[in-house]
Amino acid sequence: MARTGQQLRQRTTRAMAEGGTTSTKPAAAKVAPAEHRFGDRARYWFDNSMAKGTPALIAWLSVITLVLILVFTVLTTIFRLRSTDVTGNGFFHELFYSLLHALDPGYIGGDVGSWPFLLWMLLLTLGGLFIVSALIGVIATGIDAKLADLRRGRSIVLEQDHTVVLGWSDSVFTIIRELTLANESRRKPVIVVLADRDKVEMEDEIAAKVPDLRGTRIICRSGSPMDIDDLALSSHTTARSVILLAPESEDPDAEVIKTLLALTHAGPEGPRIVAEIRNPRNLEAARLVGADRTVLLDIRETVAKLVVQTSRQSGAAAVYVELFDYDGDEIYFLDEHDLAGSTYGSAQLAFENASIIGMIDGGVAKLNPHPDTLIDRQTLIVVAEDDSALEGQASSLAQPDLALLGTEEGRDEHPTSALLIGWNERAPIVLRELDHYAPAGSTLTLLTALGNPEIPELRNLHVHVVHGQTTDRATLAQHVVEGLDQVIVLCYSDDLGVQAADARTLVTLLHVRDILGKFETFTPVVSEMLDDRNRVLAQVAHVDDVVVSGEIVSLLVTQLSEDQRLESVFSELLGNEGSEIYLRPAEWYVQPGHEVTFATIVAGAVRRNETAIGYRSMSLASDPGTDFGVKVNPAKSDVFRVQPGDRVVVLADD
Repeated sequence: MARTGQQLRQRTTRAMAEGGTTSTKPAAAKVAPAEHRFGDRARYWFDNSMAKGTPALIAWLSVITLVLILVFTVLTTIFRLRSTDVTGNGFFHELFYSLLHALDPGYIGGDVGSWPFLLWMLLLTLGGLFIVSALIGVIATGIDAKLADLRRGRSIVLEQDHTVVLGWSDSVFTIIRELTLANESRRKPVIVVLADRDKVEMEDEIAAKVPDLRGTRIICRSGSPMDIDDLALSSHTTARSVILLAPESEDPDAEVIKTLLALTHAGPEGPRIVAEIRNPRNLEAARLVGADRTVLLDIRETVAKLVVQTSRQSGAAAVYVELFDYDGDEIYFLDEHDLAGSTYGSAQLAFENASIIGMIDGGVAKLNPHPDTLIDRQTLIVVAEDDSALEGQASSLAQPDLALLGTEEGRDEHPTSALLIGWNERAPIVLRELDHYAPAGSTLTLLTALGNPEIPELRNLHVHVVHGQTTDRATLAQHVVEGLDQVIVLCYSDDLGVQAADARTLVTLLHVRDILGKFETFTPVVSEMLDDRNRVLAQVAHVDDVVVSGEIVSLLVTQLSEDQRLESVFSELLGNEGSEIYLRPAEWYVQPGHEVTFATIVAGAVRRNETAIGYRSMSLASDPGTDFGVKVNPAKSDVFRVQPGDRVVVLADD
């Protein structure tokens, strides 16, 4: 073995001395650079120029045309093929005629001269024919490519004072519809939608779902809102406001926060931003990114609070929708007025077609202040049909009849009994909100077929959890009993699709309302829906209120995008602190059986330290065409005959 190793070393030494190689690869082998011929370099340069697209092709065809007419002009001039008595002399004269022959095949019909000249011109015409045909094809291809690029929505939007909607979900249609209503008083309004979808598909869906744009122009662009370059297509820096939708993905909040980073990377200055957040735990991170110009809307908490507010009193959902949408009366801010020196109580009777509901003092919104509060130059919070109607608002045409004011105190708190059917991510918030309003000793039965309920810590409400099929009549009959104060039906949005969840909810509602119909006492039923189209089907089950989660959130987002001051107003309306909306018996405010003006009802509310903003007639409560009997912001001179069961819509502290 030693000899064999020695022989190998000797052979290796001899090979290295002779300049040979062994089977082992050299440590630093040098490879000679390849020699490229001129033709290869020319072809490489030509390929690179052609890769530049339509402009390069047109440039090459122009060069070929120039070379062609120069060659034919030089040869025609040298050999004197053209007759001088027909065309005259001169190189440039011949160059012009050669150009005409190359560009216009029909020009050869007017040639005269010898046969060699005619054949020479024929060759020039044939060459020009190929060049012109290629040029037409190149231009047509370039135009098609440009049109295809425009259809992909990759061109920048050159607009100002427009609204930008980033992302795509079912909420986009409600937002666009509401924005078109809000834009009716604007000149040439524009809405830009940027989403990671096909531009033509977005335009077709919007045209189908929102056929009447009321003069608003919709511009769609394709791109990712999280990409800074794509985001620039929307011209968001010159927009009036930006609406950031929570996408329908596995981690929507992460995408929203990343988009906020893209929107604010240039600095804190810019248009106001309204962003949706699905998980409350991500609110703090989003606030750190969004800075002061961003309003964050917690979808889960907002919907849960609205479900609780509407479940406590029948007809409340119609009031909230009326205030939150732009179809009818909504909340505005009156900066200029002549009510300085008046008290808040007397100011409520100042306008015929507008209801004052609060004021902004020191930048903080306060709803339903004490009637003796003096008004100075503060901005007033009012409910009106349109912001343009606030200018030159007419004074009230009616005076209250103080002799017809009600005398009942109207306080009746007792432990309540409620039934909650279904479970989803919003249910714990619903329980916490119900606990805020429930008197001590109240009980709630939670019946669910899906999910694993985790009951939060509650103070006043005792919860009993029951697992069972919520679409089974026998199971429901065990828990839908006489004496319930309220029934809430939540959808299984965590476990089922939109339509499947709403279908189960509808079946449950049919059974619940049929069972309750056999009892003498009335129990309000409130349901949560995911698709607004199923609201009409829910009316068949005679549901008192239906909260469509996606629609309500879309309405709030649209309102906040138009005026950021509404954030504090909505927070108080939906929260458990401050003043909230109540529908209270009309006899608390005016004497029943009499015809009274709304001004008298307002005076009755002032006497109770409340603010009246509407009326609900029980005779029209089942008519969806009249918003279930709810009239928000009636004229002060409107007359109502107070009947048993009628309600006054008020803002009150408790």
